[in-house]
Amino acid sequence: MNIDHLVQILYLVASGLLIFGLKRLGSPKTAPQGNMLGGLGMLFAILAVCIQEANSDESNWVLVGVGIVVGSVIGIIAAQKVQMTGMPQMVALFNGLGGGASAFVAASEFKYDGTDTSAMTMVPLFLSMMIGALTFTGSLIAFGKLQGIVTSKPVSYPLQKTINLVLFLSTVSAGLLMVNDPSATHWFIVLTALSLVLGVLAVIPIGGADMPVVISLLNSYSGIAASATGFVLRNDALIIAGSLVGASGIILTQIMCKAMNRSLANVLFGGFGSDDSGGAAGPAGPQGNYKSAGPEEVAMILDTASLVIIVPGYGMAVAQAQHQVRELDKALQERGAEVLYAIHPVAGRMPGHMNVLLAEADVPYEQLQEMDVINPSFPRADVAIVLGANDVTNPAARTDKASPIYGMPILDVDKARTVMVLKRSMNPGFAGIENELFFKENTLMVFGDAKDSVSKINSALKEL
Repeated sequence: MNIDHLVQILYLVASGLLIFGLKRLGSPKTAPQGNMLGGLGMLFAILAVCIQEANSDESNWVLVGVGIVVGSVIGIIAAQKVQMTGMPQMVALFNGLGGGASAFVAASEFKYDGTDTSAMTMVPLFLSMMIGALTFTGSLIAFGKLQGIVTSKPVSYPLQKTINLVLFLSTVSAGLLMVNDPSATHWFIVLTALSLVLGVLAVIPIGGADMPVVISLLNSYSGIAASATGFVLRNDALIIAGSLVGASGIILTQIMCKAMNRSLANVLFGGFGSDDSGGAAGPAGPQGNYKSAGPEEVAMILDTASLVIIVPGYGMAVAQAQHQVRELDKALQERGAEVLYAIHPVAGRMPGHMNVLLAEADVPYEQLQEMDVINPSFPRADVAIVLGANDVTNPAARTDKASPIYGMPILDVDKARTVMVLKRSMNPGFAGIENELFFKENTLMVFGDAKDSVSKINSALKEL
């Protein structure tokens, strides 16, 4: 067996492991195994690259070693240090790094030596640079919005859509001119610059409420860019891995849009969503009065409940209250209550955000139920506990045709006998819309940090 055959076998094994790893990610029970298979697949791919480099006349082991060490250190630190609440930001940042890597490869491969200027080479190079560069800057903006560095509100300006359209067409035109004449390096520079600007202007008008969709879409972009880079490098494993990421990201994006009852075009160009800025609660809102309750009153109601449905949202993530919620879950079950968790597809800041947090707190997956499954259970629930889930519980989505979220599928928490909303204040969520739920007759507002509030409720329950 020669070196080329060994390398191809390693790439084949790596591709197979990535495919099976992705398949195992389809269930929380097998997801850890899927992660291990995916990591092992990447190890085989890196090994193949090292073998190729060792047999290359232009090998540079210093750069290879530096890349491996730096990448490993970043990965280890991220895995150990990044909090679960920072996971959306990390995903956005890693999406950007993936796109940036593709753009750097395209830049390094763009050279006019008169040997290979075919469309089969130049078109993938054009796509790798354009998609990779816009994914890089777009992901940095998404990271900034999630981190609070950039405002979560949609940033709009006159002729915004027209300018973005002209910019997109100009970027494509620069790429086509580069493909037509690879010796004209200035077109490649123009393509790069326009792509970077396009990424910024494409994401900056999108509000915080749509960040889960944006993250999944940018994830898809990074995969498409990687696949195009695979064609540039003639690397089968990279083509396969990029295609998997690109396809799965698109599918997830469509699922997220369906969960919000909105089209992808509306997400990208609608300018929907605003920041939850916080503030003090008032005695009344524009829709009427609300009722508040303390931990002792909440504990007394929970003490006699038979079915309790917990609705986690971003407020739980910010407060890092998942472990206290799990303690409350156990305490209720010890009293004979059935406890379920209602998971909305777009709750939190990224797809699966609530599932990850609850898994960290060792909540059994069997207790987690998706929106379509859990909604019929709300009318028989004694208590629904809402932990910072705002827009996905707003009854206006069902009743108010003038509301921006009208038609969006929501969790039917208002149909429970008693609804307890744990929230810092009466301020609206990312959509910037007053939540009708807060003013319902069966709703009790429990103000304060979710972690602190749940801890006090747990203590009150123990004293009963």
